Amino acid sequence: MPSLSSELDLALRLAQTAEDEILPRFRTVSVTRKSDGTEVTEADREAERVMRKRLAEERPGHAVLGEEFGRGGPDDARYRWVLDPVDGTAGFTIGVPLFGTLVALLEDGEPVVGVIHFPAIEETVYAARGDGCWFRTAESEVSVLVDPVEALDAATVTTTALHSSDVAATDDQTPYRLTALVRQADKFRFVTDCLQHALVARGRTHAAVDTLMHPWDVAALVPCVREAGGVAQPLDPNADDVVFGGSLITAGSESLLHKVRTLLQPTDDEPTHSA
Repeated sequence: MPSLSSELDLALRLAQTAEDEILPRFRTVSVTRKSDGTEVTEADREAERVMRKRLAEERPGHAVLGEEFGRGGPDDARYRWVLDPVDGTAGFTIGVPLFGTLVALLEDGEPVVGVIHFPAIEETVYAARGDGCWFRTAESEVSVLVDPVEALDAATVTTTALHSSDVAATDDQTPYRLTALVRQADKFRFVTDCLQHALVARGRTHAAVDTLMHPWDVAALVPCVREAGGVAQPLDPNADDVVFGGSLITAGSESLLHKVRTLLQPTDDEPTHSA
């Protein structure tokens, strides 16, 4: 396999390839719904299509997992690319410019390269195992580190939405105790999708919570936060695979992550709310 620096370079080029399909369609694209009810656009599909085409040309022995077209390549491949062309489609469809393109590489199931690219605001957070985490804008490129706050009452904590929480959970969702987190964090904010985890990696916030995640939502975030000195784990303390754990907490310190995760766990008599 080429070095991880070569794989990171490819991941960055894939994100740019996706941008070329996404930006011309931003604020003009029509929306349809998948069989699961989630929104999808032509931008999502075309961006993933061109990324997969490039991977087939440049890494023909690697596998792929994407939000729009699922699995591809050999099932037993050691290396698997994980793609989310438009993370934050709901915001994208109403013109919010904070959507991201996520590109990751798994080695034996472990995320070792991650790119979080924000086409509309020209910002990128990216990392490869052992090379630190970097933040690129149109004007500069700098290495970044988390802010390792440990106390919850000194922390700025974010989430994306209320699903799978004690505020709004369907019968098949875990009612994580989001209201307790709102009360005990120093500051609590709603921040869209992958942006909230990029802010943790950059040291701008201290913890980010996503109660429902797919592998393509998670994979690119993990190397960025970890290479910035932070931690990333599923909300379920019994889940041992961060990429396929179904949820995610990122934080600037192990202590803060433990406090947030412990606080969020439902009590035995926690009611389930219908959304």
